Amino acid sequence: MLVERHSPPARDTGAAPQPPRGGPPHPNVRRTAGLLLAVGLLLVVVAASIALGAKDIPLGQVGHGLFHATGTDNDVVVRELRVPRTLLGLLVGAALGLAGAAMQALTRNPLADPGLLGVNAGAAAAVVTAISFFGVSSTTGYVWWALGGAAVVSVLVYAVGGSRSATPVRLALAGTAVTALLQGVTSAVELTDHAALDRMRFWEVGSLAAANMTTVRQVAPFIAAGALLALASARALNAVALGDDTARALGARLTRTRAVVMLAVTLLCGGATAACGPIVFVGLMVPHVVRGVTGPDLRWILPYTAVLSPALLLGSDVLGRLVARPAELQVGIVTAVLGGPVFIALVRRRRMAEL
Repeated sequence: MLVERHSPPARDTGAAPQPPRGGPPHPNVRRTAGLLLAVGLLLVVVAASIALGAKDIPLGQVGHGLFHATGTDNDVVVRELRVPRTLLGLLVGAALGLAGAAMQALTRNPLADPGLLGVNAGAAAAVVTAISFFGVSSTTGYVWWALGGAAVVSVLVYAVGGSRSATPVRLALAGTAVTALLQGVTSAVELTDHAALDRMRFWEVGSLAAANMTTVRQVAPFIAAGALLALASARALNAVALGDDTARALGARLTRTRAVVMLAVTLLCGGATAACGPIVFVGLMVPHVVRGVTGPDLRWILPYTAVLSPALLLGSDVLGRLVARPAELQVGIVTAVLGGPVFIALVRRRRMAEL
């Protein structure tokens, strides 16, 4: 007579099951490795930004200018021109990328960019007002006016969009309406004041050419505060992306999240636009590229974007210096020329619902 024998059940040790050897790495491992590669790319672009331009400087002399400056021509170029320009590019690139990623998550709109809430239009309107009516003519003077204009418009859009009952659609519509109004005001002032038009046309194209350490020090606190708010909102934005009802069921505080993210976008866009004018496509394009690598988790999208956006901006700035030297193409022109075809290719490769 055959007796069926049963093996005793395995004891539960409480340990997590181990993946089979030789299997694919954990997604977080891949994401971490990718982020490290992105940081490496950024460091290469930073070195190129300091070394290349109308006058190329060998890396050895770059190091000499950074750490052992003795007042040579190369030392002056490195410390007085290239370093402030590179630092401003890092700040502005990170600000535009983080603002774009946060805006796309907040409004659940794949075409959202830092100008959607009227922040850029508010900054431009404030600057043209300062030039035309108050005689402001310096970049350091533009900074405070642009930041103030961005802040006022953000509050206005939030109020028009419904304040505590604001929804992504209402915010986007309010931002579009306010942007159209302010662009009309800005154009009217420029057409009636030729001095304002001459000064604004250099600021509006977007450029890092006028960078200096004073501007860097002025905008750095605002951009840093905005970046911290955006990064701290990543988990809440993940809930918002699921829809209002689901987010509430998960315990998300939608009103507070929207207010905090709008404040972050205002600080980021206001600081970046104040420093070098509106620059397009960085905040729109980079989050799309990053999302294809990291997936929809904002806890990874935001850090990736904060690294790759300044790499794109500084790379475009270097390219603009090389293709037209000894003159240069403003970085806003280069990002528009590069960003347009790349973004069209992204849209054609994916359906918009999947972006």
